[in-house]
Amino acid sequence: MKKVKIFVTLRESILDPQGSAVKSSLTKIGYSEVKDLRIGKYLELTIGDTDRDIDTLVKEMCEKVLTNVVIEDYRYEVEEAN
Repeated sequence: MKKVKIFVTLRESILDPQGSAVKSSLTKIGYSEVKDLRIGKYLELTIGDTDRDIDTLVKEMCEKVLTNVVIEDYRYEVEEAN
């Protein structure tokens, strides 16, 4: 079995109003050191044994269901599941 950790972020060219709002809140409560903040998603999948190539499988899932490829980028890590 494999554990897949997927990190999804908005593309740099896409405005992140949620990140801007949180950054503004942090600044207002005294954390002026924060110069930029972008919010993303974290997904964790456990995938059972398969004959399919794990990279191909993860890329297909990300591009078809788990991300919006028009406005989001993703990266992932694969490790052995316990």
